[in-house]
Amino acid sequence: MVGGLFVVLLGILIAPLPGPGGIPVIAVGLMLILKSSYWAKRQFIRAQYARPKWVYPFRRLMRKNPEIAPVFWQQALRAEKVVLKRPRRRLMRARKGLRRYFRKLFR
Repeated sequence: MVGGLFVVLLGILIAPLPGPGGIPVIAVGLMLILKSSYWAKRQFIRAQYARPKWVYPFRRLMRKNPEIAPVFWQQALRAEKVVLKRPRRRLMRARKGLRRYFRKLFR
């Protein structure tokens, strides 16, 4: 649990720097705490019932074989949806364009 607290504090120190560097570090620290603390597990279960859409990405990352890239892609799409209006969203169009390109390339 002490290691998890250290990683969370490290993430908080990194957070003011440009880029999203602190958020993934904080998430890893919270997962370490969650693995070792019964109190944290109870709080996690309560949060899961209260806000399942918020907790689901953390549950996917804590699996035995985590799906790291799809989780970060889904979170990027959610963040883009919150920040930008529909005509300015670029990630979905970029993914569809890449998919079309690779389909043509491998036919």
